[in-house]
Amino acid sequence: MRVEKIALNGFRNYEWETAEFAPDTNVITGPNAQGKTNLLEAVYMLSAGRSFRTRFDKELIGFGYSAAEILAEVYSHDRPQSIRLLMQPGQAKKIQVNGVKKTAGELSAVVNTVLFCPDDLNLIKEGAAVRRRLMDNAISQIRPRYAEVLAEFNRLYEHKSRILKDWREKPSLLDTLDEFSDAMARASAHLIRYRASFAERLQEAAAPIHREFSGEGEALSLRYCTVSTVKDPGASVRDIYYDICDHQERHRQAELEAGQCLTGAHKDDLEISINGRPARSFASQGQTRTAALSLKLAEREIFLAETGEYPILLLDDVLSELDTRRQEFVLNRIGGGQTLITCCEDEGISQRTGGKVLFVEKGRIKTN
Repeated sequence: MRVEKIALNGFRNYEWETAEFAPDTNVITGPNAQGKTNLLEAVYMLSAGRSFRTRFDKELIGFGYSAAEILAEVYSHDRPQSIRLLMQPGQAKKIQVNGVKKTAGELSAVVNTVLFCPDDLNLIKEGAAVRRRLMDNAISQIRPRYAEVLAEFNRLYEHKSRILKDWREKPSLLDTLDEFSDAMARASAHLIRYRASFAERLQEAAAPIHREFSGEGEALSLRYCTVSTVKDPGASVRDIYYDICDHQERHRQAELEAGQCLTGAHKDDLEISINGRPARSFASQGQTRTAALSLKLAEREIFLAETGEYPILLLDDVLSELDTRRQEFVLNRIGGGQTLITCCEDEGISQRTGGKVLFVEKGRIKTN
């Protein structure tokens, strides 16, 4: 699986620019704020249909342009394919694969990516939302149905939150509260089952990588945490739904008093431990970075097992944040698939990987 060529028209700071990538390692270098991350963002959108930096498509359109367009030639599932994304203000994003209209969720059937950026180095220490996003982004690519359920859950959550916030001023809103609670419980049951399964696979893949990476025999373990009344997150969707309903009944009055949703998959977390101790509280900076990298490399292995192809690995300016030993470990683990690495200076990365170098300056891409 690889991106062979990409063209950007009015996307971020790119007026009209094309780039061709090598099938293995590509080092994207140049001064800060010139468009390196923008290029990675465009590649990421080929798999997700959205940016990893903003929720709003209008922010992807370059200053002075009426639209932003991404055109790409990719090779996946043993054949060449073409992808086109068009973003226009006030209009829904237009997506085509091989000339056929598609939804954002359907792009994952063509291209998969694993993104690792500086913010991900903090995913061990940050709040639960960051770890839920790790699960959501990965599962959405592996199981397109998950993305649909997640979108529906988020819609229901916003509606119910509005009811709980405004019901004192508009008591009639309570007429629909139980309906939204039930719908959220049903959606949560599906999300919880998906997440529990993925967390188990992530544990299996990440533990040996981390053991090798740490070089000290450290043991990484993951525990999926969800609504307290859910006895078995790997049970049937129906059983999970009944458990969530039990929690909802117990907390209905508390929700009304607090004005917040207290029951649902938005409370989930992935508890990460090193040698049996919670990493969020006790891990050193080096340990948290090793754990975060292990999780991302494990995610890549899961995609390989699921699809038979390595996903495109996007490393956005993370190597400069790592010491030499961790850099070497990452560079030695990325073989077998296509990787795009951004950095301010080449720093010998291309020599260490034998990769192609692309130089970005002022929205222009040059190859050495």
